[in-house]
Amino acid sequence: MKHIVLLILLPILSFSQSNLDEVETLFKQKQFKKAETVIQKYLEKAPDNLEAIELLGDAYGHQKKWNDAIDEYEKLVEAKPETANYHYKYGGVLGMKALENKFKAIGFIGDVKNAFIKAAELDKSHINARWALVELYIQLPGIIGGSKSKSLKYADELENLSKVDGYLAKGYVYEYDDEPELAEKYYKMAIKEGGSLTCFDKLTKFYETKKQPQKAIATIEEAHKKHQRNALHYQIGKVAAEYNLELEKGEKCLQIYLDNYSAEDGVPKAWAHYRLAQIYTHKSDKEIALKHINKAIAELPKIKPFKEQKERILKI
Repeated sequence: MKHIVLLILLPILSFSQSNLDEVETLFKQKQFKKAETVIQKYLEKAPDNLEAIELLGDAYGHQKKWNDAIDEYEKLVEAKPETANYHYKYGGVLGMKALENKFKAIGFIGDVKNAFIKAAELDKSHINARWALVELYIQLPGIIGGSKSKSLKYADELENLSKVDGYLAKGYVYEYDDEPELAEKYYKMAIKEGGSLTCFDKLTKFYETKKQPQKAIATIEEAHKKHQRNALHYQIGKVAAEYNLELEKGEKCLQIYLDNYSAEDGVPKAWAHYRLAQIYTHKSDKEIALKHINKAIAELPKIKPFKEQKERILKI
């Protein structure tokens, strides 16, 4: 459920060109508080502008101001009850509020479910609403409405819209329900059908969860053959370091990652140095391990795992 909010908050920008440019820039820069202020000022002049109301809800959502976001999306649902995406966003922020207070969550579940169902009914091709229902039904306990069969029903609907999404959804359901053979089967089907980095990542994480690092590394290598992404070198090094496995390969991949690093790779160089420090700790090479962990700490001094790793190294 948590990652649904990232999809919910993709902004639909179309209210006025000057405001659009400013808000779009602020969203890209993740300056959501400033965007909130800009939108509020616009709404003082045009309080019924639905695009601006939606953007304000998005800005609140990015800041985890769930109650405020709920209020804005509720206005949209009331203004245009036949717009599927408004129901989807409303259900999404209700769900996020429920996740933050599990004692009160039961009071929100019915509204969350109804909002997602309404979005799916209004838009027969709404993939995100169906994904939300897949996750919701499999995660809920049966006593408050959870249902594997209903989760699979929406996974079937996803498959009719997009085979890749359908296979990934079924893999997710079977993984959550502790049926690893079926989960692996559908994740592999998703790779065969689509072959995106997302598909490879799902199978890789599945293998890591199941403590099968050799299969995880093999999957990442397969992904690299297809996509040639430097970030995948880091992923191989990470698995090698975490599982004390294929250390030479992990070391080589991490060095390639550092040599070819760019901001687009996502994971900061400090984490690659941390993984190298782990590898050299496994090798009992205190000097080189210290060199890498010191580089990691110099770049990101507040990361707790870095400091803990240095303590381990000093005990060698």
